[in-house]
Amino acid sequence: MRDYTDGRGPDSPDELWLLEHPPVFTQGLAGKAEHVLAPGDIPVVQTDRGGQVTYHGPGQLVAYPLLDLERMGLGVRCLVRDLEETVIRQLAAYGLEGARKDGAPGVYVDGAKIASIGLKVRRGCTYHGLAFNIDMDLSPFDRINPCGYAGQPMTRLADRAGGIDFNRARADFVAVLARVLGLDCREAPPDDGSHKLLSDVG
Repeated sequence: MRDYTDGRGPDSPDELWLLEHPPVFTQGLAGKAEHVLAPGDIPVVQTDRGGQVTYHGPGQLVAYPLLDLERMGLGVRCLVRDLEETVIRQLAAYGLEGARKDGAPGVYVDGAKIASIGLKVRRGCTYHGLAFNIDMDLSPFDRINPCGYAGQPMTRLADRAGGIDFNRARADFVAVLARVLGLDCREAPPDDGSHKLLSDVG
């Protein structure tokens, strides 16, 4: 992500990387060691995104929008809101009510967090992004204070809306994100197991 962002020119296409991480805790720039309670055998990786500590693992959709905000005429706060809006609309299509929480970016269902957001802006372009809990093991979240909040309950789509598998959730996310951001997404060949889509402003 950093290499792509650093090497971008004014005509470089925007990209959206979709993937699942192996089990890992990631600590943001604002992260405090005391929020990592008992990592055990799961590695803790320092990142340059915003925010505190979170967990990534199989069954979680991780979306990295590599966008030229200046070209899109979009501020980072607006992008955070648009990412939240994407998940909220997607949940609504499944009959679920997603909500925002003041001062705590992400999307919540009945107070439990289902999607987390942490971004980095460099040279007017974004990387890092959003993690959406689809059908993952949530127990590692008990080893941290998720996003710096002790006791923050976490949830996943599989427990809220049955019959929606990972592939459908991923496709629905891309379709809704494209509508929210006004992008025309076209699929690119997978790169090392990731699901990368090129996005052009429509």
